[in-house]
Amino acid sequence: MNGRGHGQLRRSQVITTFGPGALIDLPNESAIVAGLDTWGSEAGLQQIDEPRLTAKLHHMTGVPDLRLYAPPPEPEGWQEPQRGIGAWRFPEWFVVQESGPAAGSGVRSRRLVRRTALSNGRYDKKPVVATRFVRACSKGHVDDVDWYRFVHGPEDPCRRALWFDERGTSGDLAEQIVRCECGKSRRMHEAVDFASFPLGVCRGARPWLGRHANEECREPSRLLIRTASNAWFPQVVSVLSLPDRASEVDEAVEELWDRLQVARDANALGVMKSFPDVANRLAPFSDEEVLEAIAARSSGGAAAERPIKHVELDALLAVPEGYGDDIPVDPDFHARRLPESVWRRSSRFDAVEAVIQIHRLREVLALAGFTRLEPVMPNIDGEYETEVERADIALEPTWFPAVENRGEGILLQLRPEAVADWLGREPVKERLDELVSGHAAWADQRNSERPFPGGPYVLLHTLAHLLIQSLSMRCGYPAASIRERIFVDGPGERYAVQLYTASPDAEGTLGGLVQEARRVEGHLEYALRAAELCSNDPVCAEHIPGHSMEERWLHGAACHGCTLVAETSCEMRNEYLDRALAVPTLYAADAAFFAAP
Repeated sequence: MNGRGHGQLRRSQVITTFGPGALIDLPNESAIVAGLDTWGSEAGLQQIDEPRLTAKLHHMTGVPDLRLYAPPPEPEGWQEPQRGIGAWRFPEWFVVQESGPAAGSGVRSRRLVRRTALSNGRYDKKPVVATRFVRACSKGHVDDVDWYRFVHGPEDPCRRALWFDERGTSGDLAEQIVRCECGKSRRMHEAVDFASFPLGVCRGARPWLGRHANEECREPSRLLIRTASNAWFPQVVSVLSLPDRASEVDEAVEELWDRLQVARDANALGVMKSFPDVANRLAPFSDEEVLEAIAARSSGGAAAERPIKHVELDALLAVPEGYGDDIPVDPDFHARRLPESVWRRSSRFDAVEAVIQIHRLREVLALAGFTRLEPVMPNIDGEYETEVERADIALEPTWFPAVENRGEGILLQLRPEAVADWLGREPVKERLDELVSGHAAWADQRNSERPFPGGPYVLLHTLAHLLIQSLSMRCGYPAASIRERIFVDGPGERYAVQLYTASPDAEGTLGGLVQEARRVEGHLEYALRAAELCSNDPVCAEHIPGHSMEERWLHGAACHGCTLVAETSCEMRNEYLDRALAVPTLYAADAAFFAAP
């Protein structure tokens, strides 16, 4: 990974795809990406400043005085010292690419050997490949399979040669057998039933942190195919660099404290705002923001820490009206509320309250840790619960890797009264009951306490996916490059969806996406019309999540033919989607937020 060979990783991939603990295949080796301890001294890394993200990571991990650093850059010249990310060879067991004595008709037999056997010269001229099977647990530990124990059981001391037999070409685990020369053998599909401990108990191995970094663990080991998609799930925390409105309103309240200290409700605040100087100073802020700041000042401390997305939505909805052609004051953020006369053409989309063009945008992403086997998704506010167990990316972390993305985007805000009216309709309640039953089945299967995100979130999430597909036809960016950010700020409060594109390798993007805000009604029209009928209907439209034979518990009328997009675009791993909540479908014609024209 330190060279400049073909396929070298980008900085952003170290955060999202190949971070510490990830299993990777190199041209002639298999490896596991090493922890932060191998990245060199902090003095050689670029520090990234983002106070809100630093505070969130401290709250999640408990690491004091933590810092953010970008991954090591690619050397600019051959004379520059190589600074890279370490990688350890893993796993330790290999399959020799030489057919052995046949174990039966139609069987390919290859010897299974440890790395120590390769160093004695016996297999120097014979190609070997790392076995694709390892064992792991839900705490992120990963280790070699104890093949002797798997074949013989925990009590048998036999250590004769092992062979890997494959029947047919399907790759099915039932057709793959590990055989010992003593005559004992076992099929690989038996390793899947981890409840009977076929692979033993996890010994807490953390090879990405070093050979002797094991920790206590007594979970049953589970079979893991090291190239599978469930081998590494990053926990990435993302924030937008936006003006800190909380600080601004606190400053205004402090200046006017001698008069505002008696304002404890909206009526009293209205009386205070009858004075011109008070009204002018508080004009940029809503009454709710001012009252919250007054309450915090009265209690002698700061207001309770608000979720990431709530703070971001405050700043986004507070931007002035305009076309974005004025000179940006903040190089990281420049947005304007598009005048309604520019984008509104009909009354069909009266439920859309505002369209905001985000001309400049800075996003910072940091890797906090990772999981294996099962992903841990952030909640609808973009945050991970503090009790979530994650694997460490350093022995004693003092900093976390992060990257900066700069780009552009569009934000659509829905009218809260329109959402409230929609939620009150009986067909909508019935449809949401079906989605809740599917979520309950999913949570029961995983022993999860995650709450159902609510109808407004599923609606906005589905609408975002439909708009991504429409925008990609016109804006010049592929659908996989457009990402979503869903805002649901309290019941009956504020509902918005942000679609944006950003790149870590440039100062910004080309403006193709932000200009599509002027044609947002056309995109809504196209997206909803396309979603009314899926190529997989009626199967897709009639899918009921609570009675899912294929266990698609978190999907309503949603599939790859209509609603699902690339997971790089989605903040919820393509879950919690149902186009029946957005448009009429064959199965549910009356639950749609947008009525048919």
